[in-house]
Amino acid sequence: MSRVNRRDFLMASASIGALSALSYTRAADSPNEKVVLGVIGFGSAVPGSVGGRGRQLIRPLTAFKDVEIAYVCDVDEGFFPIAQKLLTDGKRREARTEKDFRRILEDKSVDAVILATPDHWHALGTIWACQAGKHVYVEKPASHNLIEGRRMVQAARKYNRVVQLGTQSRSSKSLIRAVEFVRSGKLGKIPFAKAWIAGPRPNIGHEKDTAVPRGVDYDLWLGPAPKRDFNTNRFHYRWHWMWDYGTGELGNNGIHALDRIRWLINLDAPVRVTAAGGKLFYDDDQETPDTLTVTFDFPQCCVTWEHRVWSKEKQHGGLVLYGERGTLVIDPKGWHVENGIEAADKGDTERGGDDWTPHLHNFIDCVKDSSGSNVRRPNADIEEGHKSTRLCHLGNIAFRTGRAIRFDAKTETCLDDAEANRLLGRSYRKPFVVPESV
Repeated sequence: MSRVNRRDFLMASASIGALSALSYTRAADSPNEKVVLGVIGFGSAVPGSVGGRGRQLIRPLTAFKDVEIAYVCDVDEGFFPIAQKLLTDGKRREARTEKDFRRILEDKSVDAVILATPDHWHALGTIWACQAGKHVYVEKPASHNLIEGRRMVQAARKYNRVVQLGTQSRSSKSLIRAVEFVRSGKLGKIPFAKAWIAGPRPNIGHEKDTAVPRGVDYDLWLGPAPKRDFNTNRFHYRWHWMWDYGTGELGNNGIHALDRIRWLINLDAPVRVTAAGGKLFYDDDQETPDTLTVTFDFPQCCVTWEHRVWSKEKQHGGLVLYGERGTLVIDPKGWHVENGIEAADKGDTERGGDDWTPHLHNFIDCVKDSSGSNVRRPNADIEEGHKSTRLCHLGNIAFRTGRAIRFDAKTETCLDDAEANRLLGRSYRKPFVVPESV
């Protein structure tokens, strides 16, 4: 795709997507064929480091015999050698490299994409991929704002695509057993649940704007976000703590815990959300709060989230359900029940550490089992992912407005609060516009 034609991409991709939903036949339509993937947004950390969700996902994918990784894509070409080494170390051939993922969407041989981009690209990347006939595995949180999340759901349904959110706990056998246990009623009523995470994350200091590094397509990285000069504190990984691109620690890690709570207790939407905290520890360029407590009032229970990204604690995070007949605790070792439950129902302490592999397997299996309008929903379908992510958005909105938010789930709006409703969406930099109608 030439750069001068980018403004026409939405119309063209919508037409392609409509045809795809009706008649597109590729390798993934047969369970005996390989699913052809493009991995997009490989480098979310500093080049040369071991972090980055794209590389964490590519490792297990190299062991999938029914997957071909045809492309790796990133706006920073410094990540390409790392990606290729992961592939060759996994006994795979090197993939094609692209900076602009829209070229991958043009390739009809590609069945699905892995979107490990910054938050502000999740919605547009997912929508464009669905319109181009691709299935999508998109990293958490689902979206940068609430309205985008609903558009992602609409795109998945309109174009009959599998869209899996990277909340990998939904594919954990241990947590599936915990859900079955809780929904059996053995805990009785559960009026209160809480989850938390504690640091320490590093102080990122104060950095001045600089020239764009060599090999980086910064305009494409900005995409839907406002035009700003380049700054290392707003780029690799640190974008998480900037409102233009990320959703703070609530969207970064809170999404996992809040999704588990919603799943365990079968919660839908809160009616009231309050928040307290701020930048109370670090003196640096971070915009999002380093200390935060959010309370979600659901019709049947109260849920709290808290993070302290500066705190030195032995247990960095956890989740607790307080039931009338016992207390269910989830920690890195697994889950167990305390206070009043019979010994036979104490829980599962052999959770293990790899939920990504079964989660990716679930996505690939759903892609292979889907054809035309017959779409197999994945474990973390985008509808559930959106509902969990909107808790993060509402918590951030309550913090940013400084007041209680009353939420109407039917309209997905905040009641009698114009400022809060403005924060449900954002304005976009053309041509990177999330369409009102997908």
